[in-house]
Amino acid sequence: MKDENIIAIKESNRPIWQIPVAAISFTIAFGLILTFILFVFFKMEYFRIYANNISFSIYLIIVGIFFSSRKHIYIDIKNSKFRATKEVGPIKIGRWITINNYEYVSIFTDLMQDGSLGFCVNLWCDNNQHFTLYTENDFELVVEMAYDLSEKLNIDLLDATIPNKQKWIDKEELKQKFK
Repeated sequence: MKDENIIAIKESNRPIWQIPVAAISFTIAFGLILTFILFVFFKMEYFRIYANNISFSIYLIIVGIFFSSRKHIYIDIKNSKFRATKEVGPIKIGRWITINNYEYVSIFTDLMQDGSLGFCVNLWCDNNQHFTLYTENDFELVVEMAYDLSEKLNIDLLDATIPNKQKWIDKEELKQKFK
């Protein structure tokens, strides 16, 4: 059952090659920890020999988390809350922040990690506090996402893609486009 009062915004999928790297890292770490537990449980003299496995396992777990984590944003409309999380499988790390006043949604340009020009969506609230929700290279996709969010929150939409020439977007015009 999907909750209609919660908007979920998910980061793009990770590259396919990162999934096996994360899986191998987690598998080797699990094997090293299991080996440590079994050998130490039966013979305490193995403790010093396998203690290094624990630190290497922690390193592998960190590598696995890095290659498998995804950023998610949740906006609870009914309770007026915001939550940015880092997720690895079913584990979600992040806290809810109460928002008193949604102001507007903005679209602006930003430099992506790969050096290309991308477009970001910000949610502005509570006297100039903002959260970056979404970043993508495709302008049309970003506009559609920002429009949907502004409609659900019933707030204005600002196009700030050209520095010092921000303009409010006519949502009625966009409504016809996205039908």
